[in-house]
Parts: sequence; C-alpha cells; structure tokens
Amino acid sequence: MSFDEVLAQIIELLRREGRLSYRALKRRFSLDEEYLEDLKTEIIDAMRLATDENGTVLVWAGASSKAGTASEPRDNVEAESGSGLPSTISHEGERRQLTVIFCDLVGSTHLSELLDPEELRDLIRAYQHVCSTVITRFDGSIAKYLGDGLLAYFGYPRAHEDEAQRAVRAALGIVAAMHT
Repeated sequence: MSFDEVLAQIIELLRREGRLSYRALKRRFSLDEEYLEDLKTEIIDAMRLATDENGTVLVWAGASSKAGTASEPRDNVEAESGSGLPSTISHEGERRQLTVIFCDLVGSTHLSELLDPEELRDLIRAYQHVCSTVITRFDGSIAKYLGDGLLAYFGYPRAHEDEAQRAVRAALGIVAAMHT
C-alpha cells in the first residue's frame, strides 16, 4: 500500500473515530516509528487535520467537509488558535443529543439471486458511496457500514441545532439520488 493510501485510510479513520492512539495505528497498519512520524508530520503539520495529545494520541481537529462551517463553534473547543486548530480541548465527557439514521438497500436479497457476486458488490459500493456523499453534505458522519446498509450519526462529532432536520434532508437526498 502506498503512503498516500495509508494516509487516506488513517485520515478517514481519524475523522470517523475522533481519536486514535499511535500504538493502535502502528499495529493496525504495521507501521515502524519513522513511517508513523512521517504520517504525523503530514496530518498534524502539513494538513492541520489533527493535534498531538501527550505524544500518544492523535486527535481530530479537521474542519467539516461542508464549505463555510469551519468557523462555527464546536462544543468541545474552548478557543481557536490563529491556525484554525483548537488551542484547548476539553477532556471531560459530555452528554448530547444524536439523531441516528439507518439506510438499507431494499431488495438486495433478491438482487443477490440475480446478479453475479462482483456485480452485487459493485452495486452495494456505489449505493454506499452515494449515501456517504449525501450524508457528508448535511454534516453527518458514517458510523458503520453493515452489509447493504449503513448507520449514520448527526450530532457527532460536530453538533448543530438542527440535527433532526439535517438527518431528514439527508434521507430524502439519498432517496432522490437513488433515482439517478
């Protein structure tokens, strides 16, 4: 796997999880210390998507993929530095409302009888890509891919006042996208 492929996978994992220990990254991706340092330099210094916590944990600090929302206040950030990265992060637990949606490809069992396994896999991947694109547009995040379905959160890791509306709009956007 190339450096860019590993980097992309780690960024996606970090965006989804919010926090990753360096030890887990080394084990998960079979990284040596020098390779990990190169990745940290790219993610923390060059891309400014994360911060280092105590030299042991990588913490997501990237902006939302939705344009114009990077300057919105975040629940867990007390202040922003001039670089756009959090200058202090609360490590206390918090309670928040989440809106959760589950999307499932209706009729996939019947399709599995009609299609070649590779064709079915490609169809499911295309479906998941469309869903992910729409969910991300409404600032939701994919929690899990479950076979021909997926679970999405609205309100985590970023909270907004209108999470339920965002989730409904995303669901309607997915239904509309399925026609194309």
